[in-house]
Amino acid sequence: MDDYWLTRKSTIKGLWVVFVLILAATVLADFFVVPHPYFGLDGTFGFGAWFGFVSCVALVLIAKLLGSVLKRPDTYYDR
Repeated sequence: MDDYWLTRKSTIKGLWVVFVLILAATVLADFFVVPHPYFGLDGTFGFGAWFGFVSCVALVLIAKLLGSVLKRPDTYYDR
């Protein structure tokens, strides 16, 4: 039982395909939805996709910054 299902190459490839198809469907759905922009930028094509991507990257960078500020040495509890 060494081969966990999430570590198999076929599963990883299949997940990538599914995720890319979902993302493409989300962007393509923008053709069929009438935007009602509140401010000018949210009326652009694919706003949800690129805004979500930029937000995710920003959150990861902020988490890395916080991790470097808040981390403790490995011997913190070994006084």
